[in-house]
Amino acid sequence: QVQLVESGGGWVQAGGSLNLSCVASGFSLDRYAIGWFRQAPGKEREGVVCINNSDTDTRIAESVKGRFSFSRDNAKNTVSLQMDSLKPEDSAVYYCAATGLTTGQAMCTVDSFYYWGQGTQVTVSS
Repeated sequence: QVQLVESGGGWVQAGGSLNLSCVASGFSLDRYAIGWFRQAPGKEREGVVCINNSDTDTRIAESVKGRFSFSRDNAKNTVSLQMDSLKPEDSAVYYCAATGLTTGQAMCTVDSFYYWGQGTQVTVSS
């Protein structure tokens, strides 16, 4: 059964850090392009950090540049999102997603991904 499960969300004060993890089962993440998305109440789901399947191209939302970073641990079939200097506007449900579509460039649109996790809530208080 193909599954993505996120963990690591929670509550943090502004300026703090969180590390989100996403573990895959049923397939090997190292062959897939990965995206971390977030969705705040009343807003559309947006791409935060996306990387192609060869880890040669990354797209990072302007709002998180310099604060969020992506890593991949193929041995653990896990990807992570390190979030530093968190702001209240970073509060959202965060999702990891995977796609076998390969274009050479990182894709960061919702419709490019077909495996999704259930999401993990991140709340940043001011």
